[in-house]
Amino acid sequence: MTARKKLLGDLMGRLTKVTMSGPEPNAAVLTELKALRDRVPRLTGALVASNDGLLVAHDLPPQIEPNGMAAMAASQLSLSHRLAGTAHGGGFSEVVVHGTGGHVVIYAAGWTSLTVLAAPEVNIGRLHLESRPAARAIADLLTSAATDAASEQATKTH
Repeated sequence: MTARKKLLGDLMGRLTKVTMSGPEPNAAVLTELKALRDRVPRLTGALVASNDGLLVAHDLPPQIEPNGMAAMAASQLSLSHRLAGTAHGGGFSEVVVHGTGGHVVIYAAGWTSLTVLAAPEVNIGRLHLESRPAARAIADLLTSAATDAASEQATKTH
């Protein structure tokens, strides 16, 4: 390898790497998901996915495939946004699906969504009481991590 190629490779590596201070956002989000699961009896799983269906973090039972669930949550989120906008001209905050085997609740969380799975016996009021602030906290975690990373990257390139 020539010195010029090595220098170019080093330069490209420095320009494309994003360093983050503190814990990875996924680790912080996972901590929030596990805390939510501890606070709500009969909660069976939770995940955070981007609005386009990419998995951010999950605390799901082993029989549920996380990437597929993230894609379905994003699809439901998109449909719910559209339905709320068409029906009332406003935004979307959450959707609740009551099934015979349990509940699925999807909360808007910034550029992501928080999907919570619960057993049929769950106290829905308690679920909302704990999950809504968790969705806001997750949105804040991911927004601040993205902002920090972008500002650090901008500082390094100038």
